[in-house]
Amino acid sequence: MKLFGRSWTRDELEARVGRIEQLGGIRRVRLEEGVETGTEQIWVRTGAGLAYAVTPSKGMDISLAAFGDVPISWQSPNGDAHPAYYDSREAEWVRTASGGLLMTCGLTQVGSPGADKEGSYGQHGRAHHIPARQVSAVSDWVQDEYRMEVRGVVEETSIFGDCLRLKRVIRSRLGDNRIQITDEVENMGFREAPFMLLYHFNFGFPLLDEGTRIVFPEGPVRPREPGTPIDGMDTWQQPDPLFQERVYYRRPEPDGQGWARVRIEQPAFPQAGGGTFPLTVELGWHTGTLPNLIQWKMAGAGEHVLGIEPSNCFVKGRAAEREKGSLVRLAPREKVQTELYVEIRR
Repeated sequence: MKLFGRSWTRDELEARVGRIEQLGGIRRVRLEEGVETGTEQIWVRTGAGLAYAVTPSKGMDISLAAFGDVPISWQSPNGDAHPAYYDSREAEWVRTASGGLLMTCGLTQVGSPGADKEGSYGQHGRAHHIPARQVSAVSDWVQDEYRMEVRGVVEETSIFGDCLRLKRVIRSRLGDNRIQITDEVENMGFREAPFMLLYHFNFGFPLLDEGTRIVFPEGPVRPREPGTPIDGMDTWQQPDPLFQERVYYRRPEPDGQGWARVRIEQPAFPQAGGGTFPLTVELGWHTGTLPNLIQWKMAGAGEHVLGIEPSNCFVKGRAAEREKGSLVRLAPREKVQTELYVEIRR
């Protein structure tokens, strides 16, 4: 294992600490203030600088993520609001959405609220606000590797409606600055079900600053709204209170193994104790089940966030996908697997 600039065996490391959690590991906590009261989180520290909070109370999503105690994610003004406050109607999702590194949108609706023959639906679906079942957080040695793994099951169900199950596994290793996410979505029902899924990754200051550059994969790109400026898609800027959100649709060209990647390059990422260094955050995903990419640029004041959002749909809502003939549907008992990662490099 590589840690602190050299290789170690298990015996060499354990001889130097009372518990391995001195260096990194997993810790479960419960928030106890305001609208966050009762929200459960599982903190993961890799010992190499990366730390992040998995939130079983909210779809097994990832809240704050930081490198060297300096955030790379964006937190919404709602904080990690408990899902009991969630209102599924219209666009009320924005009142309890946490931001954080990852919010899962789906599983039967993504994007604008509306209605179709299967009923009304709110913005971005229910997944982000569904508490997980069968949650486990395990860390252990495998030879000279110390592995950390968080698992949970998120079920979106309804009497007389659709029943979908998401099984999520989040993995990291001591000494690495990488988060590996593997999801499996299954239609548990006995009738075909709509399936919409978007991974709403949110990056913020100080990873985003005036010198930041965003490198996208090759492939066609178009704005969601005609007339939206194309200039500045791959750069960042100072907060502008009058900034209007910009949304772009992309169809990335994958590499030979089916993967697409976006890099966020910050040439002067600040250290908590002073000074700066170049930092790259890379988001990768397999395009076999996530062929689309939504870019959300919101360089406002307070709402100062870059959304990088791999998906199997776009964000006009279920009725629009159905009308275009692009709505993905799962047969009874059908399963789909997705793979994504976030990696930090100095």
